Amino acid sequence: MLAEFPEGPGGAESLDHLVGPWHILQLSRGHRFSTDDLVAAWLAWRYRPAARSLLDLGSGIGTVGLCTLQKLVEGRPRAEWPHLTTVEAQAVSLGLQRRTVRINGLCDVVMPLHGDLRTAPLAPDARFDLITGSPPYFPADAALLSPHPQKAHARIELRGDVFDYAATAQRHLAPQGRFVFVMLAQDPRTEQAPVAHGMAVEHRLDVVFAAGRAPHVCVLVCGHAEELEGAERTTESMVIRGEDGEWTQAYQDFRRMFRWTHPPA
Repeated sequence: MLAEFPEGPGGAESLDHLVGPWHILQLSRGHRFSTDDLVAAWLAWRYRPAARSLLDLGSGIGTVGLCTLQKLVEGRPRAEWPHLTTVEAQAVSLGLQRRTVRINGLCDVVMPLHGDLRTAPLAPDARFDLITGSPPYFPADAALLSPHPQKAHARIELRGDVFDYAATAQRHLAPQGRFVFVMLAQDPRTEQAPVAHGMAVEHRLDVVFAAGRAPHVCVLVCGHAEELEGAERTTESMVIRGEDGEWTQAYQDFRRMFRWTHPPA
């Protein structure tokens, strides 16, 4: 019920274009989705385009899971659409996400669950073809804590870190499934977390915000280690702005694929 998940601090909301024909509710001054989310969804779709079951951990307002789902349903009759389960602990974000699901007519294919991803409210034997996540990037003692609780939890590790995401993903990853997440490119924990929990990295995409700079974030595609033993790991990069300060052709093509029309955050 809406009363359980109030919009909370931040006042006004906005209804913004997300991907394809879908829109998303966001707090005007709260946490808002960004390029990072779409890049993670894009890679998830690329690596498991026929996925039938999706899980999005620490889903926030729903961006990564919904963007991945939208690409997966393109060209499929409604009866064959995959099912998305999300897990989010913040009542504010979950309330927005649930209303977004209703606005887009997705109640039959999306199940937003309220809970901590570390003890996800899922059946022990639940398995998913594709699991996505966008963990907070910074330890609690390494960055300035926003006074806005929704922003703070999205950015700072106040309720679990990338290792917790990897642990839950490994428990619920189906055979031949993939865990796809976005994290800081320069943080060694990004590569360490999936390995520590019995997975291996199949592919890495580095995202460079401006030509000449080091990658800021990266997206990893992971699977069960025993299934990827001997497989060749691949890498690629995406540069968002070239030396002239303008969007690169690759980034423009990426935006058109998602029918993403507004400026990135």
